Amino acid sequence: MDNILSMLGLAHRAGRVEIGEEPVGGAARAKKARVIFVAEDAGPSSQRRAFSFAQTGACLCLTVPADKDALGSALGRSSVAMCAVTDIGFAEALVKKLAAKNEKFIPAAEALSVKAKRAAERKREQAQHEKNLRRGKTRTKKQ
Repeated sequence: MDNILSMLGLAHRAGRVEIGEEPVGGAARAKKARVIFVAEDAGPSSQRRAFSFAQTGACLCLTVPADKDALGSALGRSSVAMCAVTDIGFAEALVKKLAAKNEKFIPAAEALSVKAKRAAERKREQAQHEKNLRRGKTRTKKQ
C-alpha cells in the first residue's frame, strides 16, 4: 500500500490530483477526474457524495484500503477523505497497482485500461491532424 500512496503523492506534486470535496466535485463536473479515491474510514455522507461525483463525471470511484490520515500524509495534508486523479496515466498506474494487491479492483483496472487506450488514440489522431494542418494537407476521400 505504501508504493500506491507514494505514487499518489508523486501525482500530487505533478499537479494531477484534486484534494477535498469541492475540488473533486469541480473536477468531476468538468469531466477532468479520471478516478476518485475515497478513504476507507470516510463518513457515509462523504462516500455517498464521492460516488455521486463519479456518476456525474463518468469516472471511477474506488474506496482505497487506507485511512484518512494515511491518505492525507501521502498528499501533504493532515487528513484527506477523498481525492481525484486527473491524469489518465497516473490513474491507470494507480488502479493497476491496487488490482495487483487486491482482486476486487481488477474490473476497475480493465475499464480504466480501455479508457487510457482510447485517450492515447485520440491524442495521436489530434497530433496527426495538427501536423496535417501545418503541412496544408486535406482529407482524402475514402475508397
